[in-house]
Amino acid sequence: MNDAARVDLPRWFDRARFGAYQVRVVLLCFLVTTFDGFDTQAIAFAGPALAQALGVGPRGLAPIVTAGVAGMALGAVLFGPLGDRYGRRLAVLLATAVFGLFSLATAFAGTVEQLVLLRFLTGIGMGGAAPNVYTLASEFSPTRHRGLVMLLAGLGLPVGAIVGGLIAGAIIPAWGWQGVFVLGGVAPLLCLPPLAVWFPESPYYLARRDRQAALRALLARVAPAALPPAGTRFALPEAPARVGAAALLSPPLRRNTLAIWATYFFNWVAWFGLVLWIPSVVTAAGLPKQQAGLATVTLNGAALVFMLPLAWWLPRLAVRRVILALLAGAVLVSLLLAAAGSRWSLVFALIGLAGLFVGGPQIALNYLAVSIYPTAVRASGVGWAIGLGRVGTVVGGAAGGLVLADFGPRGFFLALTAPLLLAGLAALMVRGADRSGPGDNGGD
Repeated sequence: MNDAARVDLPRWFDRARFGAYQVRVVLLCFLVTTFDGFDTQAIAFAGPALAQALGVGPRGLAPIVTAGVAGMALGAVLFGPLGDRYGRRLAVLLATAVFGLFSLATAFAGTVEQLVLLRFLTGIGMGGAAPNVYTLASEFSPTRHRGLVMLLAGLGLPVGAIVGGLIAGAIIPAWGWQGVFVLGGVAPLLCLPPLAVWFPESPYYLARRDRQAALRALLARVAPAALPPAGTRFALPEAPARVGAAALLSPPLRRNTLAIWATYFFNWVAWFGLVLWIPSVVTAAGLPKQQAGLATVTLNGAALVFMLPLAWWLPRLAVRRVILALLAGAVLVSLLLAAAGSRWSLVFALIGLAGLFVGGPQIALNYLAVSIYPTAVRASGVGWAIGLGRVGTVVGGAAGGLVLADFGPRGFFLALTAPLLLAGLAALMVRGADRSGPGDNGGD
């Protein structure tokens, strides 16, 4: 083949103008993650009313909550390889159908056992959507915008949770706890036909499969003015690789895979331990219960505000060093929170900083995982990493309550430093992570 007739696909995206079609792709990804975020938090919205209806307490709800998170972990590791093998588009549409269908079915459950099963199945869909959405959004983006694009695509997760929290108060009195799950199921299912029409396939996937005609037609919609002459072939600057989860532990990728898994796991232990327990922690420290919710708002609101500029700058920075700096800051903030006592102005300022330093590594880790893996296993790599992070969510949620009960608020914040330090040690083990984003390396 004549080398002059080949175009490097990542460089083509870097040189083309970021246009309306790419904005539409990001908005579609945002829509999927908004549904995902609503359904992820649905059990939290409906929990008190559900517990009353079933006649169970918090211990009775715990298996239902845990089943959903366990399903998300499994979904991430199942749908990542599915996206690599059969295309991101199919994986996203199938995952959306799964969590929409089983969320709707949850509204008709009558026992704890049925709810556990249905939340587990819903979780598989929710966990399966995220790695493919992040991967697809990144592959439509030039390197200079990739961090911001991935953040905007995933921003639907907190937005869906916030919207759900705002409207649950109106839904539950009118329709009961079932109304939350009806809405969480009907909305994505109604949007599934338009998504099937508009949601695109990954250009990287098409290039790897050498589907040149379909790829050229797609790129003509992305940036028609930048399209090279007919007969030009688009290629990826990486050697062919095995597809699927087994390839992640092949010798060239094993070190980075294990390091990224450990970083995700320990960071999510700390983050979700903080997210799930911060209202209880400040209440135990003496803040009135009616004000405890402000801690959650401060933590998540600050995380969103700080993550936007962070995502903008990520493609210009050495991403592993960013993660290490954030985790070092997180350890310092945790120590300061342990010493802050009930000086509430200081406590809330530090909680806001925790949104950056403890929550910030999540967007950087997503970017790191996308950057470190070659196209053939990219969604698998992101999916398995997110799956391990979901396991960390379970551990953080369970351990946070035990530590708070036994050691109080000061002990809680001191204990938080342990997973943060372990996450930093794991991040130190990642190699080849301080170069630019997807398409620029083969994951070696």
